[in-house]
Amino acid sequence: MPIISRFYGIAVKMFFSDHNPPHIHAIYGEFVGKIDLKNWEMTEGDLPYKALALVKEWAAKHQNELLGMWNTKQIKELPPLQ
Repeated sequence: MPIISRFYGIAVKMFFSDHNPPHIHAIYGEFVGKIDLKNWEMTEGDLPYKALALVKEWAAKHQNELLGMWNTKQIKELPPLQ
């Protein structure tokens, strides 16, 4: 699974041929979460609240790019949250 971005110990990934709805995977140590790209809800996983909040903030800034990657299956690295 390609890494799209890394920040504050969080790795954000996206599968090339995953199932709908559009989502990303976030890994923070032993914690993981699957986050929907349209409503920012964690649909699976156990990310701590603070890590989830950081992922949501980052994803909101890159929503169009993330949805574009999901639709075209062309993954690229995005800048980290600063």
